[in-house]
Amino acid sequence: MLTELRIQNFAIIERLELNFGPGLIVFTGETGAGKSIIMDALDMLLGGRTDTTAIRSDADLARVEGTFKLSGPERVAALEILKREDMLDEQNYVTLTREVRREGRSVARINGRTINLSLLKELGEILVDIHGQSEHLSLLNVHAHQGLLDRYANVEAMLVTYRKTFQNLLGIRHELGGLREAQQDAERRSELLTFQVEEIETAKLKAGEDEDLHKERDRLANAESLANLAQQALTVLDEGTSEAPASTDLIGQAVQSLTKLAQIDGTQNALAEQSITLEETLADLARGLRNYLEVIEFNPKRLEEVEERLDLIHRLERKFGGTIESTIAFAFDARKQLDTITTATEHIGELEGCNRALRLTAWPAEVPHFFQHPRRRCLRKVHLAMIRAD
Repeated sequence: MLTELRIQNFAIIERLELNFGPGLIVFTGETGAGKSIIMDALDMLLGGRTDTTAIRSDADLARVEGTFKLSGPERVAALEILKREDMLDEQNYVTLTREVRREGRSVARINGRTINLSLLKELGEILVDIHGQSEHLSLLNVHAHQGLLDRYANVEAMLVTYRKTFQNLLGIRHELGGLREAQQDAERRSELLTFQVEEIETAKLKAGEDEDLHKERDRLANAESLANLAQQALTVLDEGTSEAPASTDLIGQAVQSLTKLAQIDGTQNALAEQSITLEETLADLARGLRNYLEVIEFNPKRLEEVEERLDLIHRLERKFGGTIESTIAFAFDARKQLDTITTATEHIGELEGCNRALRLTAWPAEVPHFFQHPRRRCLRKVHLAMIRAD
């Protein structure tokens, strides 16, 4: 029900505010008083065609705004549109606005939010039915026939249940369509996924494995050089040669001298202690080099194995993501896809069962008996049309 109508700079109207109460309201007046202008403004508000000729001569824009109280049969349909468009601010009222500017631009709003004209017209046709010459009658609007029959039959509550079930039915059919499409390509896809999963899982990859293998390869490939360098250092430190004594021997001599020096001059005890520490450090260094020489491995076969393993890892990384971690993740996702494909046929059977069940329950059980009423048999066509449409 229209409760407030505000018109500004429309035709000869500069400003007009109307408040409507319940019951029948009649506008009377002589020809030219402005009765038709109010109806024209209302028609513009509801999405009717208009142009700049509707703007008052001394203004830049014309604005019409109306507030409607939602009640009766149109309330459910209006709220459904507002929820669909995320514009439901108030359960009981809705405000429509239409502006036409001098440059020709038209602006439509619902509850203060800009919308397109088709949405304004869709909602307007639910809120107001204009009867008159050259005006639309809902009885002549084919799209309104089903709503009129539903109101006459008083099946709004059953329609709510039907629409909820129908939405569930559409969701199941959408999922069924996706599964059937996937099933058509399942055999080829399954073979590829199986090959990829087996290729990755057979490799038994471990995160960080490539770094350890690179280090091992460097040691194996340079084993001879590493041994020579370690031996040279050990010779200088602890073994010596015929031409030069070992560093540990020379440091030992220095320790003996500094120890005697400290016995005579106690102020130099720190130097003696430093020389002892240096001697112990060199001894530890020599032991470490000997241990290292023992673990250096001259193993061409192991080097070949490491090279082959690294080559396999690099090949898998190039195919499946660039790193070991991404390759492992690819195999996990591929395994999930395989499981989906494997169970698709079973899932399709379950969804088809749900589809059949929902088709039988989409329309309430009492409706077929309801349609036997002599004055309501015309609703059978609506029922059949809806079933065909689903």
